[in-house]
Amino acid sequence: MNRTTGAARQESTSDNLNTRGMRRILASSFIGSAIEFYDFILYATAASLVFGKLFFAGMPPAVGLFASFSTLAVGYVARPLGGAIFGHFGDRLGRKGVLIVSMVLMGVATSAIGMLPTSTQIGVAAPILLVVLRLVQGLAVGGEWGGAMLVALEHAPSTRRGFAASFANMGGPAGAVLATLVMSAVSTLPDAQFLSWGWRVPFLLSIVLIAIGLLIRLKVSETPMFLELGEKAERRKIPLVEVITQYPRNLVLGIVAGMSSYTVQGLMTVWAVAHVIELGVDRTGVLNVKAVGATLTIVAIWFAARLSDRFGRKPVMFAGMLAGAVLAHPIIWLLQSGTLWGFAIGLFLANGIVQGVIFGPFGAFVAELFPTRMRYTGASLAYQTSSTLGAGFTPAIASGLVLAAGGRLWLVALVWALSFLVSAGCVLMTREGRAVDLAGETK
Repeated sequence: MNRTTGAARQESTSDNLNTRGMRRILASSFIGSAIEFYDFILYATAASLVFGKLFFAGMPPAVGLFASFSTLAVGYVARPLGGAIFGHFGDRLGRKGVLIVSMVLMGVATSAIGMLPTSTQIGVAAPILLVVLRLVQGLAVGGEWGGAMLVALEHAPSTRRGFAASFANMGGPAGAVLATLVMSAVSTLPDAQFLSWGWRVPFLLSIVLIAIGLLIRLKVSETPMFLELGEKAERRKIPLVEVITQYPRNLVLGIVAGMSSYTVQGLMTVWAVAHVIELGVDRTGVLNVKAVGATLTIVAIWFAARLSDRFGRKPVMFAGMLAGAVLAHPIIWLLQSGTLWGFAIGLFLANGIVQGVIFGPFGAFVAELFPTRMRYTGASLAYQTSSTLGAGFTPAIASGLVLAAGGRLWLVALVWALSFLVSAGCVLMTREGRAVDLAGETK
């Protein structure tokens, strides 16, 4: 064993996360994830407010909004592909370098969206370019979460893995808070200015944020588990093939379990935003409420992750899914009220409690389903596919369910509750991973 590997292992055996090295690692995981998800979620907000009008001009408003949500789904479809590609190199070459590449790719795509001409300027080329850039965003964020989560988890002591892994999960809603507040600030402009140039400012701001993220990420060391793996010949196998052939059950269960929290995100932070604004609720007020909701999600993730280190991943996640099934109809009823307070209470329940409790342990839960040699690929595939199925198509599906129910929302609530129950069943079918030895097999 070389000196670097030994030093890394020695650091990871301490139960204390409050060391200089671990603070830097956790900060990198949180801030890097926040910046990338700022870019990704920013698109979702713009899809609700702007893109239907600027890139699908000439269509009826409802059709333009549906088309805008469809481009949103493209990014989610690309996320599993990004997870597979970046996961492959992350498992073969290391976690750190892959994270740097994914961050640069995301920054380039997001900044380019902010400079993209509209359909009235360049015609059909505008929505085509928008879809291409959204595809690049999806590939980049597909590689981000798995690496950011593993850098923290694989440096952390076994008794603190859940909490350490949750810093990447907390970074996501933190990025959503920032994206929402920036978009809310520019939304106070008169409509003509907001649609002309105001919406572009948050996208161009990404250039500055990516530069900050890279400065932090470059100072983080490679994980001790990967350094030990580098000395073994089995590292040369293809991670994707191993995940699919040796761990298909773990992959499927991880995907369906993760869909529950992402269904909440797709419904409440995208579809519900467009729905209540269409009912006449103030746009800026809705965005501000959305930012508060994301902040509550961070708090819930924090506590749920710590509870998972004490009681296990499964009971904490199961409790959140059961709460989601019970609260589905009341939350939808609150949205039907067409008031800002109704939206706020519904969002706080959904994102501040349900999503946060499920999402807190999820990083450690899905990482503990796979061994080190394929963990980046397996965890990324499970996470990103669950985000695609749970959030990427949810806004469009919810819009279709409303049409099928004659404008009422009861069908949305029913499907939502059933999805929570299915995910809860998958969690019960997995093995508790809190005490799993990550250096060995996890079947």
